[in-house]
Amino acid sequence: MEEQFILRVPPSVAERIDRLLDENASDDKSLDLSFSDDGRNGTFVIGDDHFPASLLDLPGIVESYKTYDDSVLIKTADVGQIIMVRDEGDPAPDVVEYRHGLTPPMRDARRRRFRREPDLNPELVRRVEKDLLNIMNGGTAEIVDTEMGEQEEVGDGSARNARKKAAPAPPSKPSVSGAGANAGEPERSDSDESDDSM
Repeated sequence: MEEQFILRVPPSVAERIDRLLDENASDDKSLDLSFSDDGRNGTFVIGDDHFPASLLDLPGIVESYKTYDDSVLIKTADVGQIIMVRDEGDPAPDVVEYRHGLTPPMRDARRRRFRREPDLNPELVRRVEKDLLNIMNGGTAEIVDTEMGEQEEVGDGSARNARKKAAPAPPSKPSVSGAGANAGEPERSDSDESDDSM
C-alpha cells in the first residue's frame, strides 16, 4: 500500500498549487515540504514563500481508493494524518491530534463521538491486578476496600431493619359459605365453562 496524508492549505496557497499543477503554467515551479527533528513541525515552500506546517493525527482513519476503469475500486491506503499549512501569523497547534474530522458530520469528533478515557489511579490499578493474580492462583484478595465494606454494613443494617418490620398480611378472601346463591349447583372449573349453544 502507499503512504498518504491530507494536505490542508490556506486558500491563497491552494490557488498557487492549482496553477503549479496546471500544465500551461510556467511560474512557481518549486514545491517543497520539510520537517524539523521532532517530525511534527516543518516548513512548506512554494516558490519563494515559506509557510509553517504541522503534522497532526486525525481522530479516525480514512480509507482512500483509486480506480483504473471507473467500475472497480482498489484500496490504496489508510490515511490517518493531516498536514496543516498555515499563514505566517497563525499560531501553531499545541496538540498532536486534530480535533475535527474531514467532513462536517465529524466536526469536533473527538469530544462528540468517542468515549473519554477513564481517569484511573495507577496505584489502584496495580493493587487490583495483584489481587486478581492472587485470586487466580487460589488465594484471596489481600486488600479489601474499606469504603465498600462500610457501604455493605450500611446496606446490611437497612436490610436488617426491613426484616424486623412485620410484613403486611395478604388480604384475606371473604369466606363464602356453601349455602350461597349457587348452593344447588356443583362447582364448575374454568374448563367446564364452555359454550352451551351447541
